[in-house]
Amino acid sequence: MAKRRIIIGGEEFEIPDFNFKGNTVFYIIGAVLLLWLASGIYVVGPDEVGVVRRFGEMTRQATSGMHYHLPAPFEQVDTPKVTEVKRIEVGFRSMGGGRIRKLTNESLMLTGDENIVDVELVVQYRIKEPENYLFEVRNPNTTIHSAAEAALRQVVGARKIDEALTTGKAVIQDSTHQLLQSILDRYRAGIHIVAAQLQDVQPPQQVVDAFKDVASAKEDKNRIINQAEGYRNDIIPKARGEGERLLEQARGYKQQRIKDAQGDSARFVQLVREYRKARSITEKRLYLETMEEILPGIQKYIIDSEGGDNVLKLLNLDGKGGRQ
Repeated sequence: MAKRRIIIGGEEFEIPDFNFKGNTVFYIIGAVLLLWLASGIYVVGPDEVGVVRRFGEMTRQATSGMHYHLPAPFEQVDTPKVTEVKRIEVGFRSMGGGRIRKLTNESLMLTGDENIVDVELVVQYRIKEPENYLFEVRNPNTTIHSAAEAALRQVVGARKIDEALTTGKAVIQDSTHQLLQSILDRYRAGIHIVAAQLQDVQPPQQVVDAFKDVASAKEDKNRIINQAEGYRNDIIPKARGEGERLLEQARGYKQQRIKDAQGDSARFVQLVREYRKARSITEKRLYLETMEEILPGIQKYIIDSEGGDNVLKLLNLDGKGGRQ
């Protein structure tokens, strides 16, 4: 075979001298055919799924790695990222650098009590069924955005503004998530909603000050109610304890009076027995005991009435004489 000498970088090389005369067209066709066949080689990434279409109809799916399909126009392949979590924003758009652009035509919504509330929502989703995602919905992002806005308006429209601004945010998020997933499932969009999170919920800018005043008044109301509840919870147990104490005292006094009465009764019965045995002595003893009881601390004189009345005139009642 003839050789041809060429010089590259100051060095001389010999290469075979192919004679293309007469066969040039066939070589060109062969090279083009090889390139066309090689165009069927494709690689599926670890976070992707390969969806192969033959004349527009899906024939198979391919996992990660290198694969081959018939070159165009016979077969084509799409490789959507099925593990990537994508994001849809309702009511605003992120501009980068921490800046956002407000979209009031999306964020202003009517509540169930006919008030207007400004709501911002972020939806996170990923591809669940690549075939449906590619072929059942023409524009998935637009579809998800429209469905999310519709679901959010429906959920907010079923609740009062106080719920949307305060305690009902978690319920609104969960309800919007479930309703949005239901809508996309009916569309056969092949989408799984990872999360639906409320970014901001507030009254319209024109009346935000009035709403803040109302919120402050409600906070004061709740604070006063809590204080009253605390006072009630403090005073009621004390009153109940005091009531129980008084009841116990009354029960103790009752038992004491009963015991005293029983003792007096027994003592009286014993006294009657003694009286029957010696009436005069008992009468005298009772008389003396009674006088001692009703005249305590007083000097007393016992006078024999048989001595006559003149004794009182001679007795020095102001002194300390006589017999007590």
